[in-house]
Amino acid sequence: MFKKLSWKKVLMGLLVVFVLIQFRSIDKTNPEVIRENDLLEMADAPSGVVDLMHEVCYDCHSHSVRYPWYANIAPVSWWIKGHVNHGLAKANYADWNAYTKVEKDSILTGSSRFVGLKWMPIITYKINHAEARLSLEQREMLISFFDSEKAKLSK
Repeated sequence: MFKKLSWKKVLMGLLVVFVLIQFRSIDKTNPEVIRENDLLEMADAPSGVVDLMHEVCYDCHSHSVRYPWYANIAPVSWWIKGHVNHGLAKANYADWNAYTKVEKDSILTGSSRFVGLKWMPIITYKINHAEARLSLEQREMLISFFDSEKAKLSK
């Protein structure tokens, strides 16, 4: 009833599917960034915090995403784009002015908490980005920054 498929035909079929899905690419354009709306600009953050956040946070939580070379290969590109979209939905530090005071408070609380719990940056990001493997000192610097910005909100 069923004809047995050879490994050669299965592999050839998978190769064809792999080639075909490459035609479904992701949009990697970053919207224009208005520096005055950026959290780091508005907070006049220390240079260490600015550098660290640009290095480990802004690829998923801003409009300054730096896509790696493998973001050109489906289905990995779809997975990366999904992570970026999810990150932007949770917090977009580059568009800080768009948030209400309550939303800012919530984002800063979550950012501080998740960095402290080592949930951020996420493990899948740290695998390919050694600079995102934060030391205790770096974590404390970010937590201190988030907490100080949160304290400014309540004034």
